[in-house]
Amino acid sequence: MRSPRGRVALTLTSLTSVLLTSAPAHAVGNGGVNGSADNDRTIAASADRSRVQVNRVSGPIGGKRGNLSPADVNWKPPPCWYEPVFSPAQLKDFSETDGNRDVALRQGWSGTRLWTEHFKDGKDARNYFGTPSTARGYKNYNLGEDGYFWRGVAPDVNAVEDTTLCGRLMFWQNAGDIPAVPNAPTAETLAEYAYDKVEVPGTDIELKPAARSTVNAPTWVWLDKGTFQEVKVRAELPHTGLWAETTAKPVTLHLEPGTQDADTFPASGDCEIDDDGSIGTPYRTGDAGTTPPCGISYRRATAGAPYELTASVTWQITWQGTAGAGGTLPNGTFETTRQMNVQEIQSVNR
Repeated sequence: MRSPRGRVALTLTSLTSVLLTSAPAHAVGNGGVNGSADNDRTIAASADRSRVQVNRVSGPIGGKRGNLSPADVNWKPPPCWYEPVFSPAQLKDFSETDGNRDVALRQGWSGTRLWTEHFKDGKDARNYFGTPSTARGYKNYNLGEDGYFWRGVAPDVNAVEDTTLCGRLMFWQNAGDIPAVPNAPTAETLAEYAYDKVEVPGTDIELKPAARSTVNAPTWVWLDKGTFQEVKVRAELPHTGLWAETTAKPVTLHLEPGTQDADTFPASGDCEIDDDGSIGTPYRTGDAGTTPPCGISYRRATAGAPYELTASVTWQITWQGTAGAGGTLPNGTFETTRQMNVQEIQSVNR
């Protein structure tokens, strides 16, 4: 992704020239879990520090876990959105103690004059973050008013190629209202943000035989119940009433043998995941020579390098949120690989 390197001018009444740079954002305040603020006194004003709070509601605890990869490679979560960052008192305290940070997405401010002249003294600003427009000034940080100052944030600031998407100068919004601007947050925004926070268990499958397979002898694949259960995370944006719960439900295990000289069971390579979280059927004595409900049979022995067996679990993603909103998101996948050595000599599993 490219990031602009030029400078952007912002002119304030009584200011001759003030420069903003497109340097990466700085963190403000003490970020809490998942980048949220620890309390209302440390609201983060940085472009790369979202206040969205994400918590795991249900799902396996412990063990090896990882994030999902969207099955639709063209799908991406929103690159940026607006959030409330300061109450009037917080902005006053910030401008008097620091006031040398970000005022808009990917735009850093040098000095304190913007904070005092625009947000305290009511000076209008000429905003060049995209289409030029006049930003009306505020009197004494809007102290006594009920609401928050909002600004743009982005999970990955450098990935926002179009800086006009959420580049509006920090602005006021009354409490309880969502601003009527492009890229204002919605419940779906939070659901998509939470997608990247879903952690699912690793695909540690059981094999029989485990050490070495033989040509034309089925290798059974299974996983005991309870491993794959749905995972649910909840995302909330403070001071907006917006929330969403994103749920990932495991639906299939797909086997890729690592060679065309192999057969999968079923033929599609897709083993259904039962409601109890199990996959396939464990191998038992006497099953030798029978076809497994989930497994692989190699038709050619390995010569030197082993085959790479890939086992990937597909997770179905749904979400629900504020005011009955809800829907689906692209399925996610999580995969692991196993090295498979295959010998020529026929043998019987015991």
